[in-house]
Amino acid sequence: MSAPVNVSLVLSWCWVIVLTITSGLFDAQGFLYASRVWENGALNVGALGRSAGGFFVGISLYYVMLRSLDALGVRAAEVQTLLWFGVTLIGVAIFRGSFSTWSRVDQLVSVLVLVGIAALTVRNPA
Repeated sequence: MSAPVNVSLVLSWCWVIVLTITSGLFDAQGFLYASRVWENGALNVGALGRSAGGFFVGISLYYVMLRSLDALGVRAAEVQTLLWFGVTLIGVAIFRGSFSTWSRVDQLVSVLVLVGIAALTVRNPA
């Protein structure tokens, strides 16, 4: 007989996933606009504002995500950072439009890497 599913635990992990993806995507926007801050050697104030806004929202959500991970017993900075980094990196590629130009194999590998990071996090939450 299998153990009953802990719905509260599943919902907590779903919340962490939502926060991680949202945080990473806002930070990806921050990085994307940051690459345009010094266009043609001049300060692009619009890009600076959008970049700062993306980073502000992204890091704010990251802190909320850390609180949720801490409640789940995940306190290792390496694990916390890996989750965010994977989402942010792929987010930049998606927002730039380059993700769609990757080969299907590369797209699959990137998704599998994120799934692998998530699996390691759940299996080794320390």
